[in-house]
Amino acid sequence: MTHIIVFGNEKGGSGKSTTCMHVATALARLGHSVGAVDLDLRQKSFTRYVENRQTFAAAKGLNLPTPRVAELPQISPEALAPGENIYDRRLAEAVASLENVVDFIVIDCPGSHTRLSQVAHSLADTLVTPLNDSFIDFDLLARFDPETDEILGPSVYAEMVWGARQLRAQAGLPPIDWVVVRNRLGTQQMRNKKKIGSALEKLSKRIGFRLANGFAERVIFRELFPNGITLLDLKDLGIANLNMSNIAARQEIRDLMKAMRLPGVTVTF
Repeated sequence: MTHIIVFGNEKGGSGKSTTCMHVATALARLGHSVGAVDLDLRQKSFTRYVENRQTFAAAKGLNLPTPRVAELPQISPEALAPGENIYDRRLAEAVASLENVVDFIVIDCPGSHTRLSQVAHSLADTLVTPLNDSFIDFDLLARFDPETDEILGPSVYAEMVWGARQLRAQAGLPPIDWVVVRNRLGTQQMRNKKKIGSALEKLSKRIGFRLANGFAERVIFRELFPNGITLLDLKDLGIANLNMSNIAARQEIRDLMKAMRLPGVTVTF
């Protein structure tokens, strides 16, 4: 069975597409076939990342493991069943074109609430939600009292995930394995960092997600996009002597892949 990994967060700037690309190419490097669907129909950051990769690899004569992107097909309104939503149909056909052809499908959702994103969450076997390590991003998951450190209740995005879980349960599908990834972690044990960590630990038990550390704030992640490469490609480019920051970043990717606990995946890079 094809395993679907959805990268979702209704707030932009959390490193979602960067995380998605590194996970997708890591799976491809580990020998798995990977399909991809980009639901950000306006910016298409993930699609652009893959296109940059294909262009760069062709120009350099490199064989870089790359996910196979499936575009959302155009659907004629006349082809829809009565009451059928056109976006539901477009997403279903894109996913169907990859199912039983690849081992994993990664879906990158936009940093906003859309019908496509909502439906994609209900398809997720694994849901990855990258967050910046701040209470601005935490507010997407839950309302928080800064005076008492009390969690007052789930917020808009957590409620959407709850709805997706209900839909899967009604369809008799396995529950979503939800992984919240803390991106842009500071290197120092600052008070705010500890406070967010404590709040996330409490919330994870309350609404049912697992926590994982993601990527620290590093300049290299911004430098990789124009050529579509990832940190796992550097040796293919003849860069054998990595600096300490690059080595630490590769370890972050390795740790994230292990933390995701994807079926049939053994991290060997």
